[in-house]
Amino acid sequence: MADGPADGRTGRVLAVDWGSKRFGVALSDPGRLIAQPLTTLTRREGQRPPIAALLDLIRTHGVTELVVGLPLSPEGEEGAAAREVRTFGDALAARASLPVTFWDERLSTSLALRSARAAGVKDRDSRARIDQMAAVAILQHFLDALRARDAAGAEAQGHRGTE
Repeated sequence: MADGPADGRTGRVLAVDWGSKRFGVALSDPGRLIAQPLTTLTRREGQRPPIAALLDLIRTHGVTELVVGLPLSPEGEEGAAAREVRTFGDALAARASLPVTFWDERLSTSLALRSARAAGVKDRDSRARIDQMAAVAILQHFLDALRARDAAGAEAQGHRGTE
């Protein structure tokens, strides 16, 4: 079994579930198999996103790649919020000198809410925790997609020349 993606990308991935008030943050293990909640950062109304705090987390955890949840409409269209998220993600990536992937987050919050309710967590009491769980959902979906793509590529490699 490979230690990381076949494309050579290794190291921890940090995911951000962007919000107008809170940013849920999740982190992968170094082998890029499992996403886990890290923290929730807050932003005061009218203030800039917490890029400095995210840069500290990136340095502390040796992050090598970023994933930012992209809010799309139910039809998959990008609106004003998606443009704001892209501006934020690009600025974070530039400051951290890391690659960024924008990942569809349409189902992340609903998945996080269902998981929280199943665990007996009350919505009003744990918004910060739910934001972290949404970031975990985004990151785990990204990691699973990387593995699926790598597995499909390996299978295609194995079938070359066998026909």
